[in-house]
Amino acid sequence: MSSKVARLIRAYREHMSVPWAGGLAAIQRVIFAVYDKTDELRLRAQVEEFRLATLEAGHEWLLIDVTNAFPEWMASQEYRDAYFECPEDLTGYQAGEIVEFIQSLIERIKARIANEATPNTVVALIGVGSLFGLARVSSLVEGVKDAVSGRLVVFFPGEYHPENHAYRLLDARDGWNYLAVPLLATEA
Repeated sequence: MSSKVARLIRAYREHMSVPWAGGLAAIQRVIFAVYDKTDELRLRAQVEEFRLATLEAGHEWLLIDVTNAFPEWMASQEYRDAYFECPEDLTGYQAGEIVEFIQSLIERIKARIANEATPNTVVALIGVGSLFGLARVSSLVEGVKDAVSGRLVVFFPGEYHPENHAYRLLDARDGWNYLAVPLLATEA
């Protein structure tokens, strides 16, 4: 286990092996599994290892992939063809995200959590890099964190800066401060 993804799996396994404390605030139940954006395919190929580590620790696993969330949402829009011809006509684009899209995505994820998760479930979000330019990961996490009574793991392709608790998606956008638990692929 020498690859960065393997080290991240090891860090995750160690974190999951610690008994969960009760009574934590929602933000304290959020975990960012931070990895290099160039390792996206490697991480996806190894996501089963995260599931196994979760099950070995005695918890349940719910994987939610948001990779295709925007095309699925766009396909459901009545005026989608017009939006492709004139993207500036797409209403609700504010502060770097399409408000209607992110609200719809949050509601879809919350519905899945309500139907499929328990207080012992790790809800894992993968594919958040596909939201770049469409929605902020911080908005998504803020919107769903209270619906998760177990743990929320966000597979995060980017960087974490411990000096100010800042996360940067795809190393491109200005980071935002967030007090989630960071898991990093550290050297052994």
